[in-house]
Amino acid sequence: MAGPVHYEVYIRKTAPAPWSLLMATEDRTVATQTAEDMLRDDRAAAVRVTKETLDTATMEFTSLTLLTKGAPEIKRKRVVADDHVGPQCNAPADLYAPHARELIGRVLEDWLARQGATPFELLHRPDLAERLEASGVELQHAMQKVAIPESQAVGQPVHELLRHYQKLADQTIERLIGAGRRQAFPSLDNVSLADLAHRLVGVPDRAFVMGGVVSGALAGLKGARARLERLMALADRAPMDGAPRAIVMVAIEQILSELLSSRTALADILGPSLDQGASLAAVVRMVAPREIDAMIAEDTRLRLQIPPVDGPAVRLGARMEAGEFPMLASVLARMVLRELMSPRRLRPRDAAGEIEILRTLALALTATAGRLLTLEEVQTAFAERSKSLITADFVASYVAGCETVMCEAERLTRLCENVTGTGNKRSAARWLVACVTSLRFETELRQSAQPVPQRLIVLAGLQRTAAGAGLSEADFAQVSAAIGHVGGVIEGESRIIGQIVRAAVPVPQKLQALLRLAAGETAPVGPVTERARAEAVRLMRAPETRAALSATPEAMGPLKPLIKAAGLAA
Repeated sequence: MAGPVHYEVYIRKTAPAPWSLLMATEDRTVATQTAEDMLRDDRAAAVRVTKETLDTATMEFTSLTLLTKGAPEIKRKRVVADDHVGPQCNAPADLYAPHARELIGRVLEDWLARQGATPFELLHRPDLAERLEASGVELQHAMQKVAIPESQAVGQPVHELLRHYQKLADQTIERLIGAGRRQAFPSLDNVSLADLAHRLVGVPDRAFVMGGVVSGALAGLKGARARLERLMALADRAPMDGAPRAIVMVAIEQILSELLSSRTALADILGPSLDQGASLAAVVRMVAPREIDAMIAEDTRLRLQIPPVDGPAVRLGARMEAGEFPMLASVLARMVLRELMSPRRLRPRDAAGEIEILRTLALALTATAGRLLTLEEVQTAFAERSKSLITADFVASYVAGCETVMCEAERLTRLCENVTGTGNKRSAARWLVACVTSLRFETELRQSAQPVPQRLIVLAGLQRTAAGAGLSEADFAQVSAAIGHVGGVIEGESRIIGQIVRAAVPVPQKLQALLRLAAGETAPVGPVTERARAEAVRLMRAPETRAALSATPEAMGPLKPLIKAAGLAA
């Protein structure tokens, strides 16, 4: 049953602004005229008039829009639930959560780099808090970086969010500086770390206090390598087990996770001369030393690709090998995956070297699969990285140093071997097909100064390599047919099979040469193998051949596997 009726006027002062109620009246004419005047006098970007009817049974209003004029409403890209509207951090304790520290690290990245500190240390060192507060502009700029995107996401005014975060920052800094003045963070020069950890068991703020103690022990140290050395020394002084040990190791692990997430810090720890690919290989070796050492023992050539790890990184790797710092191991493994899936080149000036380091990383991460990452995650990362290996720029760089078309074909075949993913294999195969079907490929091989038998052997080797590159049946058939065709042209011009048949050599030697051609050992599969097979059959059926083989039965020993390989066995 309909009840009382009234009219409401809403306005938007700017196009992206939300609707706000201007007035409510029982006179429809007044509501409409007011809306028109607001729009005409440029006091609003858009207006809306609604009719509100009260249902006396449910005591709820039914709304009907009578008028909408002005700038169209901007649809937001993201819809945020009502329970998520508002600041993400509402108390100083919220800033200590991992996601909040990650955000602090991004918005204060330059300032923290100049101070040589991590977000965890900033939240636990009074001296850093005082420096940040004194900087003024740095803190204000950081809050703007947080408030503006959040305002666009949730629709809350920027100034409200800025005031909120300013108040939150003041409270956090005041709490931290106050703790420093009360000497809540004892210096390890005067107290044992193990004794302090035992005293903190059961204390409500034990994580905050221990974080301040560990962070304070890093004050004054320059460089990530020296800081890692100090953290490893603190880990050595931690209690042996139980809750006291956990209090210390958790604080150390959180600093380590933030410290080693920085490329600059990794370069200082692992060596500034390493390129991106070698740096990732060194990270994997640090996280999984046992698996990598076993790989190097099996294949010593990997020593050239995986750089050695020394100093505090070895001590850290030994602890992770023993099962300590599991969060850090996960962080480093995820970092390696992110770098592999990024478009950044691992060896910008060495395309061939990039293939080699990727192959090495694939072996290393596969060896550690199950402990650090799943096999599916590793495969997905390398499939994503493979997309960058089949671009025109990379392929051009990869074959730029080749002086002959055969060199290009061999490199492209190796490229096909090292990319993963069905689509990537298909794209790599297109580059190889374009190479071996080109006129240049046939012309260079026909006019090469190499002896004909050597050219046929090279073609056979290229064909076998392509067979092991994991190409689809259709792609390999196209590549194989092109290589076989070129081999057939070269043999047809030189008539080498006829020369073998007419050669004045023992019959078993002739037959062996023909069978090796027919089996694809010394010539590519195709017209050459077919012609060689036909001549081998004709020769074996000749009475003089049978007589010669009967006279020398030992000659059949090396011929039997060739006869089987050539498909001539009964």
